[in-house]
Amino acid sequence: MAAEDTRSVRIAVAGAGLIGQEHIKRVLAVPGAQLAAIVDPAPKAKEQAESLQVSWYPDLEVMLAKEKPDGVVIGLPNQFHFKAGMELIRHGVPMLMEKPVCESVEEAIRFADAAEVANVPVLVGHHRRHSPLTQRAKSIIDSGRLGRITAVQGFCWFLKPKDYFEGKTAWRGQPGAGVLLLNLIHVIDDLRNLCGDIESVQASSSNAARGFPVEDTVGIILRFRNGAIGTLAISDAAVSPWNWEMTAGENRAFPRTDEACYFVAGMEGSLSVPRLELWHHGSDLSWWSPLRSERASIPEQDPFTLQSTSDPLTNQMQHFCGVIRGTAKPLLDARGAAKTLAATLAVKEAAATGWIVPLS
Repeated sequence: MAAEDTRSVRIAVAGAGLIGQEHIKRVLAVPGAQLAAIVDPAPKAKEQAESLQVSWYPDLEVMLAKEKPDGVVIGLPNQFHFKAGMELIRHGVPMLMEKPVCESVEEAIRFADAAEVANVPVLVGHHRRHSPLTQRAKSIIDSGRLGRITAVQGFCWFLKPKDYFEGKTAWRGQPGAGVLLLNLIHVIDDLRNLCGDIESVQASSSNAARGFPVEDTVGIILRFRNGAIGTLAISDAAVSPWNWEMTAGENRAFPRTDEACYFVAGMEGSLSVPRLELWHHGSDLSWWSPLRSERASIPEQDPFTLQSTSDPLTNQMQHFCGVIRGTAKPLLDARGAAKTLAATLAVKEAAATGWIVPLS
């Protein structure tokens, strides 16, 4: 049996903001990963690099002119993703690109094309795909336990506080923000991951709760390519235990509830996610037969609270190290992330126009 490849990899982090700091923590914590550099023009980023005794660069071009790390995490603002990604492709550097993969579908497709032609690995940071809860749910669905998938229901209801939209972050209540562009992409990727590609979307939105010039609540109908129909409601103005953060319990900043936020139904069973409760009629396959339920578990789970003890961002960084070494293929590459972006932006278009928006 071949020995596992555990050689150390040098990783630079471009963008030292909130998400960049989370990635820096994981690079420092994951065995076999070394922080090579911090790339960010801010004085605080330079101070942090000096305190960690790593290189500092104001931008990627300056870094790449002086050194080539084994991999780079792109945690820059969305509008810089395409340029940064193309620069790394030109230098043949594997990358972990934060979501969304690019600002537009056109950019995302060009970026995916370029990465594939150059054979440069791109892992896109939809970190919930690295959750053991998500992976267990997907394994149950893919095993055929539910039979042919027919219906999907998603909830993403939560209450953002008043100060979330005030002061320096007042932009969150303006066009270009809103629950669709800030939050929906996570849910769309969850449902694509569990149930397959989306064929078309319909949507209706409302800003009645706060009266901001951007939506706070949206209702969505999804038609999947496998024929399943999905209904999804997302709102940041709703008190609720039914959202991923609270039901998964992986982000300790949020209170945890032993509830589910996604429900996937097939002709032989249904599954709640991330609660992992499987319902079925046994072999009778009839509504006249008693319903039975069983709850799946994951190894990374506290036996008393049933809370996951695994950190998806850490799992993602470990996976990225494997991608850099060539021992793993990206769990979600640029092509797949482009599909998630396309479906998300299609919801925005459908809500604005009232049309059914098809996805190619």
